Amino acid sequence: MKQGLFTGLLIVVTYLVSLGFYVWMGTNPPESMFHAVWKGGPVVSVLMALILMVIAYVVERIIALNKASGKGNIPEFVHLLKQDIDNGDIDQAILKCDDHQSSLAAVLRSVLERYKKLAQFNVTDREKKISEMEKAVEEATIMEMPLLEKNLVAISTIASISTMVGLLGTTLGMIRAFAAMATSGAPDAVQLSLGISEALFNTALGICGGIMGIVAYNIFTSRVDRFNYTIDEAAFYIIHTLGTGKSDN
Repeated sequence: MKQGLFTGLLIVVTYLVSLGFYVWMGTNPPESMFHAVWKGGPVVSVLMALILMVIAYVVERIIALNKASGKGNIPEFVHLLKQDIDNGDIDQAILKCDDHQSSLAAVLRSVLERYKKLAQFNVTDREKKISEMEKAVEEATIMEMPLLEKNLVAISTIASISTMVGLLGTTLGMIRAFAAMATSGAPDAVQLSLGISEALFNTALGICGGIMGIVAYNIFTSRVDRFNYTIDEAAFYIIHTLGTGKSDN
């Protein structure tokens, strides 16, 4: 599914779900917490939709990054791969990459495949071999990084939007509260309390959505950075081991 279509469907589905939940909250008894949240006004439904979108993106990122981690332990995979490289068993190393099925394995496999091609053409110049294998890493990384970083911008954007929408709801609630105070004679206590309640619930939901988005973004960014570090470390070792000919039989 294309990214734009996925995002559009997610927006529609999450808002319909949140709108239905918002309407349901209005049917609860006046003394219930759900009814109190419902009094926060229609902006509440938008904030709930944003929170649901964050949750959906978090689930999607967890599944995608777990898939990108491949099968088995990554440090162990890298260790075994280095052993094959040291022993000069390039074909066995490629098979291990195929079995692991991770983003790291895809990048390292491209390096090994490039090395085999260079060997077939009898390229012996050390600098050229290293340069070609570094290009292979760059090309493979360019292909893998969009999959690892997918939807991170969306999560970050929702974190910012949620706070702004919460502030909008807070402002509307305060307008209602001050309008109640501006009436001639005694202020309308009911409208005043409704305005303050609307402001506070929108503030709370906006902050909640912002916190969820920021925490999720930082966690996933850290995981992607660890992927990058592992790729760089393993690729550096393999490139310089193969480039210097230490693995040759």
